[in-house]
Amino acid sequence: MYTKEIERTLAQLAKTLLGKLSKQQLLNNPEETLEALQRVIIYNDWRYYVQSDPVLSDFEYDQLFAWLKQLEQENPHLVSPDSPTQRVALGLSKSFPTVQHLVPMLSLDNSYNSDDLVDWDRKARELTGLTDIEYCIEPKFDGASISLIYENDRLVRGATRGDGVAGEDITVNIRQIRNIPLSANFSAYGIQSIEIRGEVLINKNTFKAYNDQRTADNLPPLANPRNAASGSLRMVDPREVAKRGLEAFLYHMSYHVMDKGKEEPKEIQTHSNTLDLLSHLGFRSPGKEKKVVKGIDAVIDYVLKFEEERDNLPYEIDGMVIKVNDYALQDKLGMTTHHPRWAIAYKFKARQATSKLRKVEFQVGRTGSITPVAKIDPVPIGGVTVGSISLFNEDVVKEKDLKIGDTVLVERAGDVIPYIVKSVADLRDGSEQDIIFPKNCPVCNSKLEKPEGESVWRCPNINCEAQVIERMIHFVSKDAMDIRSLGESNVRKFYTLGLMKDIPGIYELDFTELAKLEGFGKKSLDNLQSAIEQSKTQPLHRLIFGLGIRYVGETTAKTLANAIHHLLDYTNWTAEQLLELEDIGPKVAGSITQFFANADNIAVLKKLESLGVTLVNNKSSQSGSGSLEGQSFLFTGTLAKLKRSDAEEMVEQQGGKILSGVSSKLNYLVVGEDAGSKLEKAKKINTIRILTEDEFIKMIES
Repeated sequence: MYTKEIERTLAQLAKTLLGKLSKQQLLNNPEETLEALQRVIIYNDWRYYVQSDPVLSDFEYDQLFAWLKQLEQENPHLVSPDSPTQRVALGLSKSFPTVQHLVPMLSLDNSYNSDDLVDWDRKARELTGLTDIEYCIEPKFDGASISLIYENDRLVRGATRGDGVAGEDITVNIRQIRNIPLSANFSAYGIQSIEIRGEVLINKNTFKAYNDQRTADNLPPLANPRNAASGSLRMVDPREVAKRGLEAFLYHMSYHVMDKGKEEPKEIQTHSNTLDLLSHLGFRSPGKEKKVVKGIDAVIDYVLKFEEERDNLPYEIDGMVIKVNDYALQDKLGMTTHHPRWAIAYKFKARQATSKLRKVEFQVGRTGSITPVAKIDPVPIGGVTVGSISLFNEDVVKEKDLKIGDTVLVERAGDVIPYIVKSVADLRDGSEQDIIFPKNCPVCNSKLEKPEGESVWRCPNINCEAQVIERMIHFVSKDAMDIRSLGESNVRKFYTLGLMKDIPGIYELDFTELAKLEGFGKKSLDNLQSAIEQSKTQPLHRLIFGLGIRYVGETTAKTLANAIHHLLDYTNWTAEQLLELEDIGPKVAGSITQFFANADNIAVLKKLESLGVTLVNNKSSQSGSGSLEGQSFLFTGTLAKLKRSDAEEMVEQQGGKILSGVSSKLNYLVVGEDAGSKLEKAKKINTIRILTEDEFIKMIES
């Protein structure tokens, strides 16, 4: 889904954003910030739920997600249909068949202090009208989420969480986990079928023993128990799965069907009773660890006490989950599109360790940005050995007063991404050395520049070898020109061998020379050649995104593509004209005009066109012609009958246009449940017609 270069870029972008968050700095341009946040969150969803290898800690992810929601609330006209706040998560692996969950597996809202819990309790009491609510508290297991379905007492399906709506069918591997019963006597309680949720994990001792054996066999150790558990579930050979010693905790009943004529037993009328029932039927559920209390003060006392004892547990947990105990109250509270209102996760404090900062390396990115990377003595933190940490930029180094040779405090917030919290100045002995930022590019030796208002040093030489390679990697990536078989490793190899020196060189590859390389047979070369040819006719917005213009993401690329007929038209556009386009601010406009004023860039575009790459916008492919032609739409709230993406596609097929925010340009606002500030703003503009979902469907059908 992502090339290595894009993954590095997004990981760095996340760290940059978090750096600004930690300093309570907001970017001057909300459009730019929103786009950056969306890209990072969507990418991390894929890394977390599909690859089982997140690049953000839960704490950092929650910070970014909360910031995105805040910015969207403050700038409702910038909320895009594909924002992570508008759906659950992304993507599925292709290794196993995809199956639909009977009920969506939503994420939990998170809290990090007692004030968050108090505020959550206040909202729950207001919605239910109660003065005190009974809560059930249980550990938040740090493993891989699963969903199990039992019919007529037999296990018939096991699935991963996937994207929350559908997951991967891993029934065969689930059957290898010995503490998951292959049958359970649900029928004794009148239950004909049931879907239950849980977490697969690896015991700390089992994990250590397994890694010790891998080390003895000269194999790299697994990173941490959570990733080990998640990766094990996706192994093709179930015999290997059985060797991993996986365990499962089942902690939630999401759906059930009673036998005809049977009434629901008391055992499944509250969450705590359900946990007891699961334990009684042979499942491992958090029966001993759970606690039922009345009121939020008792909740806070218990989670704080449990946090002190977390290391005494035989398995990893990263917090506690608090749930409204009564199922009837859960139904009354309902859920948002992202999380249930009747549950919240209390996250524990991050893990920390100290190490020695030995040296700093400087890496050159696609846009010439120079990123300092700290190399420390490898140190285990929360099950992962950390030896390399991004320092973001020169300002961060100065702010933290870091020196070569310092003892540094390293933290993995949420037990995932490491960063240096501070240097321990009291331990300095005088041998430490200042970190000197280079004046020249470490790759091409060009004099570095630091644009006014920015904290990042940049190499201005667009022909710098590092930038050229990174730009080519970005250009061929899936979200850009999607030239499959030409990933990062091949781009680097072809460049080193002199077979491809720039982006136009992709379309001038000598396949006779490629055929001489080891590992490039006729089939692989045919596939590569076909992918390159197909890329020539990609929509214009993909080419614009692939060019790697600073601040121009996928959404902005579509806006730019739809505004012109030929890409070189932008050589005649002013920044003022660009500012008139949807969601383009001064910084983005300045970057675009600078790109098209560069003679080298124009030469590249002309060369690409001469090689067959289309620079023309085929507007007919952007939208259909129909009854909605010339009309603009925006959707807000949760639609009950349609997916938002499907509804938007219906509009576009009839010639309509989707806007990202409420303005005088908007013709129709389609309102679902829990509509917020967009609806209030639209009511103040007399020209906007407000439709219900049913009214919209009727309009489309007619």
